[in-house]
Amino acid sequence: MNNIPKANLEDFTSKNSKTKKSFVKKIGIAFQEIGFLVLKGHFLSSSLQENLYKEIRNFFNLSDEIKSSYEIKDGGGQRGYTGFGKESAAGRSVGDLKEFWHFGQDLNTKKYLKKNYAENIKVKELENFNQVGNLAFLELEKTAKLILQALALFLNIDEFYFDKFVNGGNSILRAIHYPPIKEQPKEAERAAAHSDINLITLLMGAQGGGLEVLNRKNHWIEAVAEKDELIINIGDMLSRLTNNFFPSTLHRVVNPAKEFWGSSRYSVPFFMHPIPEMPLNCLPQTYNKKNLKKYDDILAGEFLNQRLKELGLIKN
Repeated sequence: MNNIPKANLEDFTSKNSKTKKSFVKKIGIAFQEIGFLVLKGHFLSSSLQENLYKEIRNFFNLSDEIKSSYEIKDGGGQRGYTGFGKESAAGRSVGDLKEFWHFGQDLNTKKYLKKNYAENIKVKELENFNQVGNLAFLELEKTAKLILQALALFLNIDEFYFDKFVNGGNSILRAIHYPPIKEQPKEAERAAAHSDINLITLLMGAQGGGLEVLNRKNHWIEAVAEKDELIINIGDMLSRLTNNFFPSTLHRVVNPAKEFWGSSRYSVPFFMHPIPEMPLNCLPQTYNKKNLKKYDDILAGEFLNQRLKELGLIKN
């Protein structure tokens, strides 16, 4: 497969059962064959997307001193700001050429989650930053729930199997800034090849190219979404749960050609995480005597903690 398949979420919400089944089959095959999908018909409006990018640019244009004041010591980068070059792909010692911000669940509107997660960090300098981020979080979370319902049907399990695990889940909305490149990077990339930790990732159309996906023939292909589209991919948690029935896919953000070094790139992925207590044990129907179980049993929270250590965000 040399192109990222496309689908429209409105087909899944259609009252026509054939249209819904066609959507389920289309995305199930796409995630099996390449692990990536381009999606139209989601809940994130163009106006909200524009407002979010505006607020993100405003934040990353703040001084390094102000941004650093929002970095949480020993927080594992799970809320607030993470400085340039502090995250690296698993197995690499060179930091990626990026800085980022994390929104989690809005505990002001979901007070019942206060005992589970850290508070979001309020940016004093920007009046609308947190409000816009929280709104985008909800719309992407709503979209992701429907994708997981469709995948449950493709797996021949209950359509709402994932709902109890992702309602109030430990999801993250990440705002990434790849600053202009000032000198030839020795080994660093904007984002070195990696697979995501979570169940599924929803990526808004990035402001700037560079995202590449490793297809099943070991060829890097470009992944591009229009302004009204999301790019969706499988994460390692779902890969474990399905015993690689849905394999997670390596992807990267390559450095631009030298004539484009002076431009920033912004990207906003939504990482759909379940509650920490969700078992990631391989579903029984995904393994047998011929296709053995590939992963040990583990809870989502334990797995996340392991991976954050590999990324250098939590110290051993």
